[in-house]
Amino acid sequence: MKELLQQALRQSQGELSNTSINNIICIQNGEDQKAWRLVLNNGKQIFTKTDKKANLSKLKFEEQGLLALKEFADKAYLKIPKPLIVENIENISVLMLPWLELGRGGNEEKLGQGLALLHKASSEQHPGVFGWQENGFIGKGCQPKGWEVGWGKCFVDLRLRPQLKVAKKWGLSLAKLEEDLRSIVGFLEKHEPVPSLVHGDLWNGNVAIHQDGRGILFDPCSWWADREVDIAMTKLFGGFSNEFYESYEEVWPLSKSAYERIEIYNLYHLLNHANIFGGFYKNQSIKLIEKIKGII
Repeated sequence: MKELLQQALRQSQGELSNTSINNIICIQNGEDQKAWRLVLNNGKQIFTKTDKKANLSKLKFEEQGLLALKEFADKAYLKIPKPLIVENIENISVLMLPWLELGRGGNEEKLGQGLALLHKASSEQHPGVFGWQENGFIGKGCQPKGWEVGWGKCFVDLRLRPQLKVAKKWGLSLAKLEEDLRSIVGFLEKHEPVPSLVHGDLWNGNVAIHQDGRGILFDPCSWWADREVDIAMTKLFGGFSNEFYESYEEVWPLSKSAYERIEIYNLYHLLNHANIFGGFYKNQSIKLIEKIKGII
């Protein structure tokens, strides 16, 4: 692996092409995707992901999201790592990012403020539609491209419906849910949000606090959406502090009705987990669908 990653450095542009790897440490050993800490001869360190060659599109989608988030992030509150290398090297795909030193524990005030500022800044320069220009991924699941003027139609047709089609394999009937999907469209259309750039997969494993106190966002599945989808996902698996929510609200308060939509937005992620991992996520998805029927 060291030789392959050294080859990636040599083929890159800029100062990295003249550096060599002194040490390589595996920090995550997944089935396909692995993560590495590279220590270079100039003293710098690089965070690196490797995957199957065929999965380069996943790493490029991550690159897209990082660059988009970085464009709208306030550097005083958020650090978004800028991709250094994204390419295929022989039989693997490679993504390299600057190594960021994380703080221990850490106050989430700047993370909350930074996310709100990012949402707000992007909403002021939004494209006028909801969606994304390229097919993407949500974990191992697919996140289809497309654009819609209406938020409800976008969320149902580009997010819920594709997951429900996959869920037919384990027992959910898309046909039986059509009336509910139409109701969800109408329910969300009444909300009339402004498109914001969202992280898209905002659980506590995809955020951190830098040693200087700023928030860090990584592993995005970004698209133009209702900003509430990010806040909703922070509630799905927990792990975010009260100071995160309070500092977010101080910058850009949420609508009083925001928490009425949390379950609908998190159905997308639960279905994706059920389709990938199965198990109790299937039952959770079924129970959540029944709960949503009482909301809409």
